[in-house]
This record gives sequence, C-alpha cells and structure tokens, in this order.
Amino acid sequence: MSRLPTFRKGGIHPHDYKELSCSAPVEELPCPDELIVPLSQHLGAPAKPLKVKGDSVIMGEKIGEAASFISADIHAPASGTIKEIRSITLANSVVCDAFVITVDKEAQPVTFEKQDYDALSKEEMLAIVKDMGVVGTGGATFPTNVKLMVPKGKHVQHLVINGVECEPYLTSDHRLMLEQSREVIEGILIAQRITEADTVIIGVENNKPDAVEMLKQTVKEMHVDITVMALEVKYPQGDEKQLLKATINREIPSGKLPLDVGAVVLNVGTAFAIYEAVAKRKPLIDRIVTVSGEAMTEKKNVRTPIGTTIGALIDFAGGFSSVPEKLVSGGPMMGFAFYDHATPVIKGTSGLLALSSRKKAPQTACIRCGKCIAVCPMGLQPTKLYRYIDNRRYEEAMQIDLMDCKECGCCAYTCPAQLPLVHAMKLGKRLGRK
Repeated sequence: MSRLPTFRKGGIHPHDYKELSCSAPVEELPCPDELIVPLSQHLGAPAKPLKVKGDSVIMGEKIGEAASFISADIHAPASGTIKEIRSITLANSVVCDAFVITVDKEAQPVTFEKQDYDALSKEEMLAIVKDMGVVGTGGATFPTNVKLMVPKGKHVQHLVINGVECEPYLTSDHRLMLEQSREVIEGILIAQRITEADTVIIGVENNKPDAVEMLKQTVKEMHVDITVMALEVKYPQGDEKQLLKATINREIPSGKLPLDVGAVVLNVGTAFAIYEAVAKRKPLIDRIVTVSGEAMTEKKNVRTPIGTTIGALIDFAGGFSSVPEKLVSGGPMMGFAFYDHATPVIKGTSGLLALSSRKKAPQTACIRCGKCIAVCPMGLQPTKLYRYIDNRRYEEAMQIDLMDCKECGCCAYTCPAQLPLVHAMKLGKRLGRK
C-alpha cells in the first residue's frame, strides 16, 4: 500500500485529541448581552473607527474601515448601541481599541438571503470580499481580498484549499466540511473565478476520512472539477509551504510567496466566508470555535458571534471540570496562552482550549541531540539559532535564515532539554529586525 502524500522535511506526530470534539455538531451560541469588537482582528493596520460612543449600529453594518492596503473592514456582529470604545489586549498580546456594543435583544433580526451572483465580474466579487471584511480564518488573518488579487504578469495554476486542520484539539474546520460542504465548495468556486486558477485541490489529513468522503461526494453531486486529496497525518501540514509540497510538489523559495510558484492557498473556513460574502452579502461577523481541552466540562464546536467574550464560551460549555493549567486561544502548538476571560473571540479564533496540568521535566542545557534539527520542516538548525539568540547575536541568527522559521513548535515539542526554542525564535526575529 502506497503512502499518502505529505511534505518531505521534518514534522512530528503529536496525539491530536480530536476525539474530544470531532463528533460534536456545530451549535449556535445565543448572542450575549455585550460584545467586544476589536479594530485589529487581522494582519496589518487596525481598522479606522466609523462610529463613536452612543451610536446605534445594525447587525452587519460596517463600523471600522480598512486603514491601509493590508487591513480589513470590521462589521457589527449584532444590532445595539456603542457603549464605549476602550483599549483591550487580545490573546496574542496585541493592544488595540475595541467597540463595546450593548446588544439590543428586541431589534428586528437581520437576515442574509442568498442572491444571484453569476453575472458579477471577478473584480466585483473581489470588491465584495473586501467590503465584507473577509480575512484568513486559519489563524494568520491575512486580508483575503489581497491574497486573491493576482498581479499583472502572474498566473495562478493551482488554487489549493487547506482542510488539513493539523493542530491538536481543533475540529471546527472538520465540522464545517461535514455540515456545510456545499457552501464550502461554492466559496472555492468563487475564489477560482476571481483568481482564474487552472486547477483546484482540497487537501485534508486522513484523520478526517468522513470529511474526505463528504467533499468527494459533494464535488460529484455539483459536477465540478475539484480534486479532493487525502494527506498523511503529520504536523505542521497545515502550513502553506508544507501543504504545497504535499499537494502539488512545489517548494516556495525563502522570502517568496505561494504566488511565486503559481499557487494561492485558502483555508476551508475562509472559502466558506467568501461564499457568505459574495452569495449572501454577509460580512465575517461570526465563526465556528472549537471549545475543548481536558479541563472543559463539555467539548463543543460553537458558531460564535465575533466579540463574544471567552467567559461566555466557557459558560456555554458548562464551565470547567477541573482547574485548567492554562487557557489557549487557537491550537496548543501555535496558539496563545492567556488568562483574561473578558478576551473576545476575533475572526482568527479557531479554538478555546482549557488544558489540564501535565508533568514537566526541568529545563537543562542543550545536549546537542539534534532532534530539533530532524523535525524542523523548514530545514533549519534550531539549536544553533537558539545559541545565537541566547547570546544576543541576532544578526548572525538572521544570516542563517531565522526569518524562515514558521514558529510551528516542532523543535520545542521534541527538545529533551525543554528549551524555550519558539519563544527564542520570536524574540530573535523581533530584535533582529531592528
């Protein structure tokens, strides 16, 4: 039996803990009484506020406008009144202003009905994606209209859709592919029309065989030319560089983008958001969040209004079954540990994890075992980079490709010395660029 496609260098196989929530159908979270909607939910410049304290807002109304080319519009997730605009700290430590909206529970509900968009040009569809504030939902939150904007002289051979969801615990994309596969496919086809891609491939790790079969069945029923590819289970296959190696056998050179090898990569959740934007004129005002972890009473996948506090999600899942060692926004490998229950869900929040205590070995000196080098999917030398950074030799670390580090955590996961390798890489990048 031949092996399934995967990337060549490094990678690890952590226990995925997906069994905790993969069978939990998506539930709708009732809109809370108050929402905290940040102006920085995306890569790039924070949005410019269009409302002030005391203003009324309607669900879906634009309340923040993209402030630069790399930025994104912000919309009201519910109807209500701007109680205040205050500075908050997000789970990823970004400090930004946020609208605090008192939700009007008596307001007339806003519905987003499907419209005929067949006659729209690719430029018109691209403008709608921008106006609806769509960003990457896999965590990077790059503005989607910018990613779909193919420069003159460039040609997209492959539109590659990321259904991998390789982070442990997370199952929101899995449930989306199972429960709304037709909408996902329709969003992919819209993206193909915008980019004029020759081929479309959906990559899904083989620990989700039901999602693979559902997508294949949907593609067949819709009579569209899309390849659904089951991939070997290996972390970090969801990274676009590893995904492109696994699906189309192309490597992105250092400092280059997927477009430089004729590809555009989108997350399945982003494809769904594109569908809702173009077909229903619905902004990105809610998303599916996996609520999981050993310390969570109920493990769920929850469609959550943007701006909902983490505390409201915890309450919806029945609270904690035990005192968690840490709360994580996103996955345990690349997510962000935080503590404040008033932290809001944003467009890139894929998961809320309440992790129980784990036995830890003490940190020791590097024993030069080479495990970090063996698992690095970028072919770097984490132990050498760590020594340079630990000794404040940032320029030398930059010279041996520190900026190519994806901060995936494979090195730290395998390090028997328990060195804070990912933390060092982040610090080295920040100080090395000064």
